[in-house]
Order: sequence, then structure tokens, then C-alpha cells
Amino acid sequence: MGLRELKRERTRRLIADKAFELFTDHGFGRTTVEQIAAAAEVGPSTLYRYFPTKETLVLEFVEDCLMDAVGWFRGQPVVIALPDGLRSVIERVLERLESNPDRVRAVFDLAGQTASVSAHLNELIWRFRNDLTDELVRRLSGVARQQGSDPQQVEFTAALAAGIAMNIIETVVRIWVENPDDTEVKVLARRAMSLLRSGGIPLPAAGSQRPSHLPSSPARSETDGGRNNSPYGL
Repeated sequence: MGLRELKRERTRRLIADKAFELFTDHGFGRTTVEQIAAAAEVGPSTLYRYFPTKETLVLEFVEDCLMDAVGWFRGQPVVIALPDGLRSVIERVLERLESNPDRVRAVFDLAGQTASVSAHLNELIWRFRNDLTDELVRRLSGVARQQGSDPQQVEFTAALAAGIAMNIIETVVRIWVENPDDTEVKVLARRAMSLLRSGGIPLPAAGSQRPSHLPSSPARSETDGGRNNSPYGL
């Protein structure tokens, strides 16, 4: 990162930090963009270049945590095992969130009090899931071509995997926010992943009918010890 980029990043972080101080002291609705700009010693036009809305100011830290994890995953070798890659994505998000617990709790408080913040948080979560799905599709497509699998099945599998990853993150963070002194996020996340892989979590039963365009799930037999035979390793 060059000197100009470092300066821009410092300014961006300063604006976000000052905004949170004002939100905490005066409330989200009663804090104006002009007050935030004055506290950060920048003009309103400069603030808008970094953050187009007050909602993006609230969620700057959470957005960085999520997008950093997706960016990391995109940069990994194609040969990385997808279960390992997804575990690392989950843990990377949680480790960064855990580094600033006060900010995370403040975000949850503001989202609970302000509909626009809650809506923006949901949009951010949806974008993370979509970005993670796209990267999984890219990685699964090569295997799918070799196996002659339907591309629609690849997208279906990727979307399910990304949704599960995000659900683990959301569940762990909510428990951590509510029980900060009794929760280790990485331990809790690994427990969740272990329960999922071992069948320790009740899942919806498969019906007798399935859409004709989706292939059957691989059978789990006594001879394979219940292992997943998916060529994707998920």
C-alpha cells in the first residue's frame, strides 16, 4: 500500500471512529453528517466520498471483516480443499470481529434500534453470501466439468455451502454478543462445524420427490462409514 492509500485508509478509519463516538453519545438519528465531518476534521463532501450514507459508517468495520475474508479466499490456490477453505473464511471473519467487541456490540444495538441500519446489515450479509457463492462456483466448476455435472447443481451446491458458512458466523456472533464473558468464538465455531459434519444437528428430512433437474445426493452407506462421497469435498 502506497503513501496515498495509507493516508486515505487513516482518514477513512478516523471518520468511522468519530462517527461511532457520536452515535454512542447522541444516538444514530440525532447525529448529523456535518457533526461527524467536524469531529473528524474533514468536509462533508470528503466524508461522502468515503461513506455515502450514515448506515455505511455504522457497518464499515463489519463490511471490512466480511469482504477481507472473501478476498482472502479468492487469493488461495485452486487446489485448496473447500472444507478447509470455508473453515478458514469463517474463522477469519470471527477473529477480526472478536478484535473489536465494543464495535460489534454497538452495531448490533444500532441495528436493533434503527430499521435502516438493520436493513443495510441484511444487505451486507446477502452480498457476502453472494460473493462467497460466486467464488465457490468458480472453484467447483472445474470439478463439475470433469464429472459431467449439471452447472445448475454446481450453483445450488455453492449457494447452500455459502449460506451454511454465513449462518455459522451469524449464530456464533449472536451468542458471543449476548454472552461475551462465556464465549470463545473460534471454539464455538468449530463446535458448530463439527456438529454439522457429524450429523449432530437436526436437518430437514428429504422428501420422496426431488426436482428432476437436481441430481440425487450421494448415498451414505455402512461401508463408507457415513462419509460424504461428493466429488466437491463438501
